[in-house]
Amino acid sequence: MGLIHIELFTTLDLVGQAPGGPDEDPEGFAFGGWQVPLMDEVAGAQIDESYVGTDALLLGRRTYDIFAAYWPQAGDNPFAELFNRVPKYVASRSRIELPWAGSVQLGPDLPAAVREIREKHEHVKVVGSLDLVQTLLREKLFDRLDLLVHPIVLGTGKKVFAEGAVPTNLRLLEPPAAGPRGAVFLRYAIADGVPATGDMADYRPED
Repeated sequence: MGLIHIELFTTLDLVGQAPGGPDEDPEGFAFGGWQVPLMDEVAGAQIDESYVGTDALLLGRRTYDIFAAYWPQAGDNPFAELFNRVPKYVASRSRIELPWAGSVQLGPDLPAAVREIREKHEHVKVVGSLDLVQTLLREKLFDRLDLLVHPIVLGTGKKVFAEGAVPTNLRLLEPPAAGPRGAVFLRYAIADGVPATGDMADYRPED
């Protein structure tokens, strides 16, 4: 069984809307492209490494439309080669045109469709697509969660964890790594159970 791997760029207040440009998701959002001034070589290398082994994309409708308009004409680019080559699975509540070669629209039963994709592929990457991501988080239909957290607070915009998020345990897979402009890469795996509670009065540091 393969892995469903969510890849997100966020601010410190966990806004994930339109990091790459002002035209990504402009409705009522004045900070489109907030990630661009904070990119550096370290963050770029972390992003490149995170796509190693990807053999399918799972996308929401808006992200699919942005990618389909750009990547087929992107020319000689490693991401273009990858994105144009692998299958693209698209979640949408309505029937849509899928002009990008290798694209398939998922059926109305999203959990069942995601489980089927998991059986077909080794490393399925979910990119952007916040509405879809929130469904995957709520249904616990993911295996890995990568967050590249940037040192800004916007106070507005669509959040990674919105209303309806469910209690979930995660396990840090590797030490956090920061670039010179302050973005911190965090890689988690979903873990069993739900968050526990305790009383600090009972806490005893290890000897």
